[in-house]
Parts: sequence; C-alpha cells; structure tokens
Amino acid sequence: MSHIVSLPKIPTSSKLSQVFISNIRLHELNKDSKILPNITLGYHAYDSCSNGLKAVKSVLQILSGPGKTIPNYSCSKEGQLAGVIGNHYSTTTIPIAQTLGIYKYTQISYGATNYLLSDRDTYPAFFRTMQNDHINYSVISKLLKYFGWTWVGLFASDDDMGEEETQILTNNMLREGICVAFTIKVDIPTFISKPVSQKIINTITKSTAQVIVITGSLSVYVAFRFQIMMTLLQSKTFIFGPIWASHQFTLYNKPLLLNGSLAIEYNTKNSLELDDFIRNVHLSNYPNDMLLDDLWIYHFKCSSRIPRKNIFFETHFYFKLHNCTGEKNDLNHVQFSFDGLTSHVTQAVNVMADGLHKMDLSLKAHSHEKKIQIMNNKHQIPISQCTDSCPPGSRKIHTSSIHTCCYDCVQCSEGEFSNVSDSENCKKCPDNEWPNNRKDQCIPKQVDFLSISKDLIAMVLTVITILLCILAAIVLGIFISHQDTPIVRANNKNLSFILLATIILSFLCVFLFLGRPVDITCMLRQASFGVLFAIAVSSLLAKTIIVCIAFKATKPSSKWKKWIGVKLPNFTVILCSSVQVMLCVIWLVVSTPFQQFDMQSFPEKIIIQCNVGSVIAFYSVLSYLGILAAISFILAFMVRTLPDSFNEAKYITFSMLVFCSVWIAMIPAYLSTKGKDTVAVEIFAILASSAGLLGCIFSPKCYIILLRPDLNSKTHLLHLNRCIPT
Repeated sequence: MSHIVSLPKIPTSSKLSQVFISNIRLHELNKDSKILPNITLGYHAYDSCSNGLKAVKSVLQILSGPGKTIPNYSCSKEGQLAGVIGNHYSTTTIPIAQTLGIYKYTQISYGATNYLLSDRDTYPAFFRTMQNDHINYSVISKLLKYFGWTWVGLFASDDDMGEEETQILTNNMLREGICVAFTIKVDIPTFISKPVSQKIINTITKSTAQVIVITGSLSVYVAFRFQIMMTLLQSKTFIFGPIWASHQFTLYNKPLLLNGSLAIEYNTKNSLELDDFIRNVHLSNYPNDMLLDDLWIYHFKCSSRIPRKNIFFETHFYFKLHNCTGEKNDLNHVQFSFDGLTSHVTQAVNVMADGLHKMDLSLKAHSHEKKIQIMNNKHQIPISQCTDSCPPGSRKIHTSSIHTCCYDCVQCSEGEFSNVSDSENCKKCPDNEWPNNRKDQCIPKQVDFLSISKDLIAMVLTVITILLCILAAIVLGIFISHQDTPIVRANNKNLSFILLATIILSFLCVFLFLGRPVDITCMLRQASFGVLFAIAVSSLLAKTIIVCIAFKATKPSSKWKKWIGVKLPNFTVILCSSVQVMLCVIWLVVSTPFQQFDMQSFPEKIIIQCNVGSVIAFYSVLSYLGILAAISFILAFMVRTLPDSFNEAKYITFSMLVFCSVWIAMIPAYLSTKGKDTVAVEIFAILASSAGLLGCIFSPKCYIILLRPDLNSKTHLLHLNRCIPT
C-alpha cells in the first residue's frame, strides 16, 4: 500500500476538514478501477505547527517509519511512500523540500508561495498548486493604489523571507507611486518571547501612515503575538498577504482586524463534485471515520462514542456536548474551504494520484487567481497619505527629494483646470471654455458684444442716437418749410438738404454697430459710414467752393460768373463721393469684413466683433475722409473773413475743426481699446462728428429762421450787399 502524507495543522477545524476531504478523495480514488488498479492509497497526517524544526522531524519520522527516528534508514514494514503533500507555509515547506530533495521524493505544496521554490535546480522534486508569491506583491500594490493609500508602513520579520518580501513589495509599490513611511523589522524569537516593544508601538502610532502591510515569516506564535499588538493599534488599517489571511487568527478573530483591514486570499471555489459531497455528508454515513467524528464534535457540539474524546474536548475547548443523531449537516455554513485551501489540498491529492497512475513524477502546478476580501463590515475607507490630497482645481508640487508622495498643493494657473484629486499637472481648457472659480471644470466662456439690452453704454448711445436723429429730422423739416427764404437758399439749398439727409443716415448707421455682429452688418457698417461721411464732407466742400466763387464773381467782367450755378456743386459732390464709393467697393470685393470670435483678448470671455478684413482699406477710407475734411477746412479758413450775414465759411471752418479733432482723437482710442469698447469709441466718433456738423452748420441758420426772422429777408440782404446765388 502506497502512502500519501499530508502535513496539515491539527487540531484546528479547518485543518481537520482538509484531512477529512483528502481522506474522502482517497476513498473515491481507491474505488476507481481505472486509476491505480490493485493499489490502495493511504495516508498519515502530521502537524508541523508552523515550525521548521518540527516539520523536518516529522519528515524524518515518515521516512524512518514507526518507532525511533533514524536518518537514512526506513523501518516501515508495510506500504511504500509515494510522496508528501504539504506544507501550507513557505517557512516550513522549504526545509521539508530540502530534506525530501535529498531522497528525491515528490512533494506537492498546497499553500507555499515563496519564489525560491520555483528554482528547479535546487528543488527538482517540488511542485505546488498555486503561483509563487511575486503576484501577491503586485496585487497588494495595486490594492494600495486603488484606495489611494500612497503613504504606508511595512512590518516584516527580520529574516531572509522578510527581507526578500520587503524588497520586492517596495519595488512594486514604487512603480505604483506609493512611498514607504517606515519599515519595522522584528526578530521572530525575540518578538515571540518578549512583550511587544513600546518602540514599535510608538513608531506606528506617531506615523501619519494609517495603513500597514504585514510581510515575512508566519508561525502560530507570531500570529497570536501580533494579535496582541493589534489591540493597541485601534486606529490603523492592516493589509495581510495570503499566508496571514488564511491563518486562523485572521479567520476566527475577524473583529480584531481593525478599521476595515484587508487580506489577499486565494480562490476558495470548490469543484461541483466536492460541493455535492459536502451537502450530502453525514456522520451516520461514516460511523468509523474519526476525523468526521472530530468535526461533528467541534462544530455541532455532538458527543462522540468515545468517552475519552468527549472529556478531551470538554476540558480543552470548554464545550458542552450533547447527543446528536448524526444526521445534522450544516457544513456549507462551516465551509470546508474555510481557509481557502481545501480545494488546493484536493487538487494536490488528484495530481499525486494521477502522477502515480502515469508513473510520471513531473507534476504540473496549477495557478489560481487571487481575490480581495474585506475583513470587516466597516464602510468608511481610511486615508493613508503623507499629505492631504490636492483637491480638484489644484496640482501637486513636490517639496521632498526623498519621498515623491510628500508634496504641497498649488492652485492651477490662469486658464487651466484639474478635475481629479492629486493631479500632477493642470490641463488647459478648450478655446471656447474657461475654468470656473474653483478651477475644477471648464465652463463655456461668456459671449460678449455691445448689446442694447444688457450694456448701459449701448442703451445711452441708443437714446442719444434717437434724439439726434429726431433733432436732425426737425432741422430738415424746418429747412423744407422755409426753403424759399434767403438764408436757406444761400449757398445752395439742395446741398443743405443733402447734408441734412446724410447726417440723419449717419446717425442711423450707428444701429449697425449695436447688437451682435453678423457678416452682413460687418460689411455694411464700415462702408456705410465711410460713404455717408464722404457725401457730407463733399457737400461742405461744395458749399465752400460756392462761397469762394460767389465773391470772386462780383467783380466786373469776372470769368468766375460762368461757374455760378448748381452744376459745379453737384459735380463736386458726385466726384468726391465716387472716389470713396470706389474704395469701399474694392474693399468689400478684395477683403470683405466678417464676423470674428476673439478668444484671446479677454481669457474669460469670447468677444464677437467685426474683423475689418483689410486694415489698409479701413485706414484708406479714413484717410480719404481726412483729406476731404482738410481741403474743406483750408478753403473755409481762407474765406472766413468775408461778410458773414449768410456766409457759411466760418461755420464750415469750425465744423471741420470739430470733425477732424474727433476723428484724430478717435484713432489712438480705437487702437488702445478691445472688444465692445472699440465699437463704443467708433460710435462715439460717428455721433460726435455728425452732431458737430449739425450744430455748427445749421444751428445759426435755425436761430435766424426761428428767432430772428427779420434777418431772413431780401431787404436785409440788399442792405448789406450780399450775394445770394440760387
């Protein structure tokens, strides 16, 4: 009879269940005629107590057989050792593998994860049913990153395993941007034999790190000593690897895992056949199975047929036993896979049996996924960081050259935002958006233009424009009703009508500058005021020319008499205006003004404005107006001293002075403003220059027409020897 030896930890119930399931699986294999026919598998179970020395002693006892342990000698009279299944922990598995490797006995571990055991040269006969522990470090690092725990402490055993695990875990944590606040290494014998050092407690409690990762060697004594230390650290959160998570002190004493501590535990999913068996197992079906009898005593407080066993359990476990029918079955609640290893033990038995069946000892180890298990029901996630997280709207600025996890927070720069905590860099908003006051998100920029309904300046300009239009219309009405009077007929009444109509249209073109600009208004606004002002200034130029010619024609036999009439003034107006019209047409054809969204002048808003298209064309139009105004000003200044009852020369001089002053002052103001202020400056220039023409040219005449009608007569004209051309 061949023996498969398991080294679980007895008498804890979870280990009893593992041995029991192994026992049942062996029975099933022995009944299967297709597997190992004519061979009966059996087992012996030993407890290593998580102690390497005891594990080696147990192995030597297995190899020597019953009685006195003698290395290199076997006193077993029956059965042949086929292999060893176990142990659970790497600290005991490694010395077992070293001992069995000498004799080339196959060993299959269902829990050891140390990376050293993957060395096929050193451990050629060792196999396992789960991955090496390097994956655990990666899982722990990702777990820390997931919860935002970037400032953590390490607690490790001061031995080779603790050193190796600390190094590998630290490297994985650094790749995830996690820093180690402190590392505590403890000597296991000292840690077990003496009270927990106050220095260790002070280091942990005074640190701002709220999360502590436990690594290194584990034994029963270390686990329970650590449990005592945990009761002193109520505010800390602990993270355990699979070895610690599967240990009974983490499983039976969950309330002691404080503040939402976490553990990485192996997959505990059983096979369907194992689940069916667990649901149907009853003590009455296996009356001679002592292990099942122990399980029923431990879990259901059922008394045994063996009085000595009852006395043992009642004495050592303080149980109060009672008689049971043996039919009770609540093993699903008990969970045979309580520590996550029963399925791995079953798998190890299957692999061993299959290997024996094929006479091939090259076993294949199977790896299993890990899962994260929260160890209590606390819902609040602790915070473990060197500094407080930078809120959205700010970014990190590192102040420490040692730890990248220690930093200060600065607000994002103008035009930038961050919508996540602990942002390394702020991002720029799109051109049509701007950060809000908290700078944690981008909001659409405010659209800005000279709005009649929203801007006070626009409302004021609108009212002024309407009043000036009404005033100009009244003046035009007065001149039409008194068109046959000498003062209206003086200097060509048609030119006065044209000038008044042009001034009214100039006032009305202001409305092209108000409101939201569109392409059509951008095209019309510049061309319209350019042409209208060209007609107005041309009319004044024509009036000035008439004054000059009229007084020159008073001399006998003067050649200027033939120029007196309406042809010259009309020709002057048409010619001078046509040049401006041609400039505007070329401007609109070659480089048409258009609507523009200015996103750069004011970072927090979008200015909707008109782009003039061609700056050269724009200033050419203004320059031509300046030339016409300068010529009119010079001519009017030359004839300003002539008899002035109906002479407009001095009024034209003053009006051109006002006109030129307004537009000369407008240019630097136009260039120094942005957005809707630029439009307001241009509107003001249009209104001021038009109002200047209206006031300077027509107010003296309206005064005479309305208040001094005695001066508006032919008798007065003849008395002063004035020339009144028709």
